[in-house]
Amino acid sequence: MPEMVMIFIIILLLFGAKKLPELARGIGKSMGEFKKAREDFEREITAGETEVKTKTPEVKEPADKGPQAS
Repeated sequence: MPEMVMIFIIILLLFGAKKLPELARGIGKSMGEFKKAREDFEREITAGETEVKTKTPEVKEPADKGPQAS
């Protein structure tokens, strides 16, 4: 917890009290966009995986008949 307080104080000194809410709002929007992009990416991967599974016929391995003579 002391580390977080120290970081907050440094940020406050660097950006000032007037810019801090604007900075926090920008970070919040960025995190929201990142989360949305991550969810879209996961949805696309899942949809692609499902599509491949439905289009690809299941391959059954033949029963082992022992060594084959040519």
